[in-house]
Amino acid sequence: MEHARRKTGRPLSFDREAALHSAMLLFWRHGYEATSLADLTAAMGITPPSLYAAYGDKKRLFLAAVDLYLSGPVTTEGIIDNAPSARAAALGLLQAGAIGNTGADTPPGCLLATAAISCSAGAADVQAELAAIRGRIVDALRGRISKDIAAGVLPPGTDADALAAYVMALLQGLSTLARDGAPRDRLLRVIDVAMLCWPSREPG
Repeated sequence: MEHARRKTGRPLSFDREAALHSAMLLFWRHGYEATSLADLTAAMGITPPSLYAAYGDKKRLFLAAVDLYLSGPVTTEGIIDNAPSARAAALGLLQAGAIGNTGADTPPGCLLATAAISCSAGAADVQAELAAIRGRIVDALRGRISKDIAAGVLPPGTDADALAAYVMALLQGLSTLARDGAPRDRLLRVIDVAMLCWPSREPG
């Protein structure tokens, strides 16, 4: 009986990992709202019923694509948690952003920034999800900055909230530059200039 029940279920007849990767690239290139279901099914090589059966709807497919985008060998959490200082964490985030924004096999810019810019009031829930992701990154970096302030690595008057938001603003700006065609070398030089503003304790 158990064997018979397993046979009656229709397994998904496509490679979910490959299909999700194709969807991620499409959302990355065009944003959330500008990417239609027809575009998605064509890129993923599946039918609309298969898409709904596997992911539920376009929003859940997008969020699954965002999860895929944020996963990998280098994550924002890993960069912040493993950095020896808040400055190193900020620099690591910015450099990872510059590299990710200018990949040879991926669209220019950041998926999170591209999708957020293209969202209208009709996709406010998606925009809120993206804002929450960025907020978690800022919160983690703010905590790392606060730790350095408490340890005396950063001046006691350092504004941890503003400094963490500054890094996020730089990340968003780097994405825009990449979308406009700026090469990786230019983005890395922008980061070098931006890090000159990082606060430090006076000698002695």
